[in-house]
Amino acid sequence: MNQPLAYRMRPTSIDDVVGQEHLIGHGKIIWRMVEAKRLSSMVLYGPPGIGKTSIASAIAGSTQYAFRSLNAAVHTKKDLQIVAEEAKMSGSVILLLDEIHRLDQPKQDFLLPHLESGQIILIGATTENPYLSIHPAIRSRCQIFELMPLTSQAIEKALNRALKDKINGLGQYSINIDKEAMLHFTRATNGDVRSALNALELAVMSTEKNEEGTIHITLNIAEECLQRQSLTHDKGGDAHYDTISALQKSIRGSDVDAALHYLGRLIVAGDLKIIARRLMVTAYEDIGLANPAGAARATAAIQAAERLGFPEARIPLANAVIELCLSEKSNTAYRAIDQAIADIKKGGYGDIPSHLKDAHYAGAKKLKRGLDYQYPHNFEKAWVKQQYLPDPLIGKKYYQPKLNSKFETALAQQLNKFRPQDPL
Repeated sequence: MNQPLAYRMRPTSIDDVVGQEHLIGHGKIIWRMVEAKRLSSMVLYGPPGIGKTSIASAIAGSTQYAFRSLNAAVHTKKDLQIVAEEAKMSGSVILLLDEIHRLDQPKQDFLLPHLESGQIILIGATTENPYLSIHPAIRSRCQIFELMPLTSQAIEKALNRALKDKINGLGQYSINIDKEAMLHFTRATNGDVRSALNALELAVMSTEKNEEGTIHITLNIAEECLQRQSLTHDKGGDAHYDTISALQKSIRGSDVDAALHYLGRLIVAGDLKIIARRLMVTAYEDIGLANPAGAARATAAIQAAERLGFPEARIPLANAVIELCLSEKSNTAYRAIDQAIADIKKGGYGDIPSHLKDAHYAGAKKLKRGLDYQYPHNFEKAWVKQQYLPDPLIGKKYYQPKLNSKFETALAQQLNKFRPQDPL
């Protein structure tokens, strides 16, 4: 029982993994690998505490392969050699290699032939973008799967499982958790189930039993054990998402004081990731083409906030919110792409015109690819009228500019040159 609760509750079967249904749900890619026992090396990419190690151990448990865990930054080439020797003896070993983005050249060179032979099935785990941080030689031999922060429902499922488990969890205790406390555990951890489980264990182990022999976990105890204040004490539990919604709607409505108030609530709750995501969405959804420079400055402010962390992060965030509030607004890009996607989902796309198809390969001319394409730069004003949309969509107009800002008015004037039938 010396190991943390999150460690003890790691799943031993793929069916016990919470969340990540897009990968391990019935019929999905990792589920199929396990079901067929046809595993390939992979890289699991995503924020801390969302199940990378759990998925690796669950794959090993479901397939009965030997499972070893190393850290690319800490363990040596000698440690890898020991795993390779074991793989030769047993046939195959699943190797979870944490922080795989820190794998140096000698370790990488040693691993490659073992990955090629299939003796070592590598499951790399990283919080860094693998397309930027992992060497191409390793990346090309692995499938890359992005993991998402867990929903509050998934975290609650994991917590309830731990509360009932009498062997590895907390089932041997009589525990009563207030609804507000459970909501705080599931929401204030921003999708990190490891933090939620370990905070729950701290709350249970550090709270005295009452006269009935029950450990009563209140919201105050949950806040103390997570070191994050609850956004609100309301019993409905919707205030967290209501505040996020109110922030965006206040920015959209240009009410700078209300927006700062709701930003303040989220800052007090410590929800930097949620603030960053919501402001970036707002910058491009609601301000958009009315003020592209403002959207770019908001993105820069968000990146600065993420680097700084709280409490200093509040300063660039406030700058971004104030500018977004007082900026001109346009949602034309957001509406245009949604309409285009809606048409595609309804089957309205058709074949790409032959003159637009790729012609940079032998035999393209025989297939009449690109033959009638007119290169715009060969014409005055670098424009020539020709068909770009598939036949079923000829005449379709997705982008409809607003004229409430200088930038988009200028775009509309340009558009008028290419859509002469649509004068301003």
